[in-house]
Amino acid sequence: MVQFHEHIITELLEDSNGGLVVLSSGLSLSKLVASLLLLHSSSQGTLLILSPSSASLKSKVTFHIKTLNPQFNQIPAEITADLAAHHRHALYSSGNAFFITPRILIVDLLTNKLPTSKIAGIFILNAHSLSETSTEAFIVRIFRSLNRGAYVRAFSDRPHAMVSGFAKAERTMKCLHVRRLHLWPRFQVHVSEELERDPPEVVDIRVPMSKYMVGIQKAIVEVMDACLKEMRKTNKVDVEDLTLENGLFKSFDEIVRRQLDPIWHTLGKKTKQLVSDLKTLRKLLDYLVRYDAVTYLKFLDTLRVSESFRSVWIFAEASYKIFDYAKKRVFHLVRSDGVKFNELSKGIKNKKRRTKGDGKEDIEEAVDGTSSSTSNASLILEEVLEEAPKWKVLREVLEEVEEERQKQGMLREEVWAEGEDTNNGIVLVACKDERSCLQLEEFITNGPKKVMHEEWKKYLLNKVQLRDIVHKKKKPKDPKPKGFGILDGVTPITTAQNSETTSISKQEHDALVAAASKLKNPAENVHVVEDTPRAEFGEQGRAKRKRKVGTRNGPDVLDSSGVQNNDKEETSDEIRMSDSENKIVEDVTNPVSAGRFCETMQDRTSVENIVLRRHTNPDAAASNGKPLPPVHFYALESDQPILDILKPSVVIVYHPDMTFVREIEVYKAENPLKRLKVYFLFYEESTEVQKFEASIRRENGAFESLIRQKSMMMIPVDQSGHCLGLNSTSESDLNTPQNSVTRKAGGRKEADKEMQVIVDMREFMSSLPNVLHQKRMRIVPVTLEVGDYILSPLICVERKSIQDLFMSFTSGRLYHQVETMVRYYRIPVLLIEFSQDKSFSFQSASDIGDDVTPNSIISKLSLLALHFPRLRIIWSRSLHATAEIFASLKANQDEPDETKAIRVGVPSEEGIVENDVRAENYNTSAVEFLRRLPGVTDSNYRAIMDGCKSLAELALLPVEKLAELMGGHKAARTLKDFLDAKYPTLL
Repeated sequence: MVQFHEHIITELLEDSNGGLVVLSSGLSLSKLVASLLLLHSSSQGTLLILSPSSASLKSKVTFHIKTLNPQFNQIPAEITADLAAHHRHALYSSGNAFFITPRILIVDLLTNKLPTSKIAGIFILNAHSLSETSTEAFIVRIFRSLNRGAYVRAFSDRPHAMVSGFAKAERTMKCLHVRRLHLWPRFQVHVSEELERDPPEVVDIRVPMSKYMVGIQKAIVEVMDACLKEMRKTNKVDVEDLTLENGLFKSFDEIVRRQLDPIWHTLGKKTKQLVSDLKTLRKLLDYLVRYDAVTYLKFLDTLRVSESFRSVWIFAEASYKIFDYAKKRVFHLVRSDGVKFNELSKGIKNKKRRTKGDGKEDIEEAVDGTSSSTSNASLILEEVLEEAPKWKVLREVLEEVEEERQKQGMLREEVWAEGEDTNNGIVLVACKDERSCLQLEEFITNGPKKVMHEEWKKYLLNKVQLRDIVHKKKKPKDPKPKGFGILDGVTPITTAQNSETTSISKQEHDALVAAASKLKNPAENVHVVEDTPRAEFGEQGRAKRKRKVGTRNGPDVLDSSGVQNNDKEETSDEIRMSDSENKIVEDVTNPVSAGRFCETMQDRTSVENIVLRRHTNPDAAASNGKPLPPVHFYALESDQPILDILKPSVVIVYHPDMTFVREIEVYKAENPLKRLKVYFLFYEESTEVQKFEASIRRENGAFESLIRQKSMMMIPVDQSGHCLGLNSTSESDLNTPQNSVTRKAGGRKEADKEMQVIVDMREFMSSLPNVLHQKRMRIVPVTLEVGDYILSPLICVERKSIQDLFMSFTSGRLYHQVETMVRYYRIPVLLIEFSQDKSFSFQSASDIGDDVTPNSIISKLSLLALHFPRLRIIWSRSLHATAEIFASLKANQDEPDETKAIRVGVPSEEGIVENDVRAENYNTSAVEFLRRLPGVTDSNYRAIMDGCKSLAELALLPVEKLAELMGGHKAARTLKDFLDAKYPTLL
């Protein structure tokens, strides 16, 4: 264990009330929690750990418990809803530590199934996600009221999330009823001294980008700057937040949306689109340094299709450079005689665009036209397939590592003889995502040319598939065959007379399809000679290196923040991204071929259950003459304790990440005798470097803000020293009327009866039960078949958030829910609840059209109200408004009965549903069928049911009898004609 962890534990144990710990990201929060769990003894009572949202944190805690103390046999199990209530009660009384989901814990607290006197304390591992209305705050409030002596210890390793909003840290501490805030930044004295005492050897390699990469980056930054200037013109957003540096981070979207959500319905389409465009541009910057040239072009193609009509950025002045340079990294068009297509167009007097390059040359591109002298020439594609500049440098680093391993071979054998292995020779390459790991492994195995040609082949075949789909949809207009030249792999260039109607993009597309047709035909594919891709390293030379033996001033170089940028992308099939919850994409057929660190078993803690790709490549060594060491690839998205599992001697950080770099520092501090060498691969003068440095500044700024808040923080406590919580000062005056009548017993307040609300178990995923409890309502959690909230024997409420309302209408679930409420309750209510920080409207006024459309949400609500006249629809502005509405609805109503509410809608053993009056005497399905027959209305269907026993008897009744039952000959004749109508047949 590192020493600063011991200092944190000592500070936490000093205060029996608990505390809030905020660590710098990467300082091994999971190991700190594991150390605290090892100190827990069963005599203290049971320790409950609220399960974090990310499963990786839970698996890391379990792994570190096993590694820190292999003899420790009380590994925390998880309490879920699958366990029976009596079984859970036994576990609560056992004195061990358990992971538990917040929903199960709050239900057991409200139903008194949790013996709070036997609970030693609660751990909360995601304190940065807490709010006044969160389930965790609800749990702590009830738990503190029942057990004042237990502790609550909360942890967070995301300091920037602790400073978002007004006094976030102080409000979080009041929610948790804790008094002490423990701040442990990277620049804290104990942390910096220990991590810098014996630092690893660091090699900082700056790789120059190719000229087209530089051009794309400049163009994207220029477009981002233009979008930010447009955003500033709206006067709706705080200008201080609209900086290019903030725009590099995922949290920028949250900052902008938090400011714009309350007025979202008043914004124009352009402003809304700018918010989306900034997110797209940030992805483009990230993918430029992460993916190869072909994949990047493929992503741009999808953007051109999906965003071409509505986006703002795509029409910016510099945006065409992005697409142009991305194409030039992959291919260019040439005539069959070898002349470049761009040179042909220079003789035409058409409009040209001249763009500033990177200072070396100007790049000219003709928008339209070809030379008349080329009427008989053909146009073909010449492959460029620019390699990622980091690939070559990575291979050189691996060759260097293997040379050093061979030199130190004899020395290592001597070390093994002594029994101390400080250098096991394991090489670890850390990449951002699994796709990068797969591609790098393929690059090392097969070489860059083969990798790029495979990507190029996939790209071209996708073009052919897309063309085939388009051709299937189109009807043939002319029986005469066309496009013979494309099938032969050659596209004829149009003559000068037709040049004005045929754009370069059309000819370019035809050339791509022609090249793809070659690949698709296996007979021709054998004779295709692969062009050698041009590397961009010739003029630029080798990458610059900065070797550091020690990092006295190195923490700033050793930090990064890409871990917060795991966006959810929906791109082409080739860009296989993991989602924000860090789920690992697994290869089901052969997990080992995944080429990265992933998991295949439910038990995520043991090394045996983790598939880690180890790469050995004799072919690569034979082709280049220089051997490569065995390489392990690790995807940073998987978020596993890879350093403690592998214990590598060489770490190559391919995609710099602040969290992972801190983990390397902690790993070296824990193993001071181990020789560790770290290589950092940066693109020189890229946004990758800016983002890396900005993440450090951002985290340091967050800690400085927290330190200032801590010095001015005021936490109210009672006489015994316990924290009073967030709303304790005003709780006594909540129900005091504004003008109390003093003539009634000297103004003495009458004892209010306790309001009771029956809540469905599934509703504890939302924050409304918490708010209702704050309003002094007694919450009774049960499993309801009908409705979400039962306010009285007559009132049943089905609550829908906006997103849930749209989904329920789409699936048809809402119709069934309302139908059952109408059947069993006299006053069925549909509650539509909006979010407090968003606009109180379905859509903005500009989005509402003149025509009535069946797909509109307003139309669907109108049909629902027409179909169920007794349904009441209530609109709520926020959670607190809903609580006020519930209190007013319950004002003159009886309290609901829990046992009756549970039985509503549940058939008994005889199949009879209680409280369903119709089901006791009638077949409800037949009644619903009857009410849909022509001529049957709400006013006469009961008379029909009384006059005949079944639908079969109804069909045999004469018209006179029907007219008597239905109250008129017209309705009777309509029904009789329908029943007697002949069924149409095809014979």
